[in-house]
Amino acid sequence: MAEENVIYVGNKPVMNYVLACITQFNEGANEVRIKARGRAISRAVDVAEIVRNRFMPEVEVKDIKIGTEELETEDGETINVSTIEIVLEKPV
Repeated sequence: MAEENVIYVGNKPVMNYVLACITQFNEGANEVRIKARGRAISRAVDVAEIVRNRFMPEVEVKDIKIGTEELETEDGETINVSTIEIVLEKPV
């Protein structure tokens, strides 16, 4: 899977990420990965659902992976942050 088919969800408005997903599909990608961690997880789910329900009803959720990453803070402490990866697939 090429790295350019990955959308990293952060603090921007949801529609920015929706547009990025739709652009990837329109440029010929068969699948797009939406990745987020921490508080952006709910935004990533919103992106996937808006793409599927409003713009591209033929797109399906192929896979959802959840996990935890350890991050080091500026104080030197390690904290656990939840992660999610949603794989959307356009049937051929």
